[in-house]
Amino acid sequence: MSWENELDPVDKVVWDAFVQQTREDAMKKIDASAFVMSLVPKDEPDVKFCVELGLSVMYDKPLVIVVAPETRIPERLQRLADEVIVCDIDTAEGRDEVATRLQALAERL
Repeated sequence: MSWENELDPVDKVVWDAFVQQTREDAMKKIDASAFVMSLVPKDEPDVKFCVELGLSVMYDKPLVIVVAPETRIPERLQRLADEVIVCDIDTAEGRDEVATRLQALAERL
């Protein structure tokens, strides 16, 4: 028996909407992309991040992760990443660093 069968009717509607949105939006965008950039959550990972990370792996896309300074990067995630950018994206310098590194990656691809 699947855990989905145990959802109450309201949760089932919410789950089905999430699945549909993921298939119609995220999957198509990731499949069409040259690479995927993800902002690593500072605390607990959120579902959107996890789903996009999994899709990136399944579509065999180069993965760029952006992390705030002092954010712990799980070891396996670090090994998966083609590029790790550690910066504060709330600053102009951090955003410039991301733009510069993404441009270099795009040129390599």
